[in-house]
Amino acid sequence: MIEISPSKVVQVIFLAREEGKADTELAGFIDNLNDDEKAHLTAIAWVGRGSYEPDDYVSALNNAHTQATVPTSVYLLGMPHLPENLEAGLDAMGVDVAGEEEDFL
Repeated sequence: MIEISPSKVVQVIFLAREEGKADTELAGFIDNLNDDEKAHLTAIAWVGRGSYEPDDYVSALNNAHTQATVPTSVYLLGMPHLPENLEAGLDAMGVDVAGEEEDFL
């Protein structure tokens, strides 16, 4: 169902934790994702913050595609608690976040 590598999401999580220090790198990383990956990243964040339930992931994904009115990097960098939302979203979707983070390090 998730069509973005969890390792890419974890990289976004780690860059977002830098709180302003890595914003340029984070924006560049997100901008270089393809449109489907950007939509999945947004949908995962929405699930993580509770805007959608995991069972509604397809709806979140469709809305991420259709509601993208600004660059994804701009939208996500403006989202409060982005790293926590992404972690919670991955976890809700059944991804072993701790294992992915260990692999990233």
